[in-house]
Amino acid sequence: MYKSCIKRLLDLILSLAACVVLAIPMGIIALWIKKDSPGPVFFKQRRVGRGKKCFNILKFRTMRGDTPHDVPTHLLKNADSYITKSGAFLRRTSLDELPQIYNIVAGQMSIIGPRPALYNQYDLIAARDAVHANDIRPGLTGLAQINGRDELPIDVKARYDGEYAADITFLNDAKIFLHSITYVFQRRGVVEGGTGTMQQAENSQKKQK
Repeated sequence: MYKSCIKRLLDLILSLAACVVLAIPMGIIALWIKKDSPGPVFFKQRRVGRGKKCFNILKFRTMRGDTPHDVPTHLLKNADSYITKSGAFLRRTSLDELPQIYNIVAGQMSIIGPRPALYNQYDLIAARDAVHANDIRPGLTGLAQINGRDELPIDVKARYDGEYAADITFLNDAKIFLHSITYVFQRRGVVEGGTGTMQQAENSQKKQK
């Protein structure tokens, strides 16, 4: 019942409420981005949704306009050089993700779920196929995000995504949401310009035991 109906209803109610509450802060962020560097306020990128159906994810733009569009940050050479001053702050605080509340309203995403992969991240998509993580809506935050985030290699991320897909409950979603807030404030698991090493991932997993 929760997975098939209540989860979507909660997503809709909470995301609509967020649209109202965050309207002014998001407007201020938009003005900052426009003043900081030329280009659009929002950044659209093709991502993989439920059933591997692609959609355009929304983010606040954090990089210069000449940044390669469909290349993951960790594959960019000298990725830091592309990040704007406002973008550095938005990425550290995860505020660049706020426009995704509109993706949630549209039904393309959920508040909790696997982070949507780029359409050309074939290794991650394949790894998620094996654990049925592509069968559910991607999320604003998820189990992998509270267990290492950028530090985790693809196979570990996919394993966490599969664990979540196999046990979607209100209690699990509530725990992930609360832990995600902690991660944002502590700025944990963020590796600009690259994903973490396997040793970092192993250390992260040990802390969870």
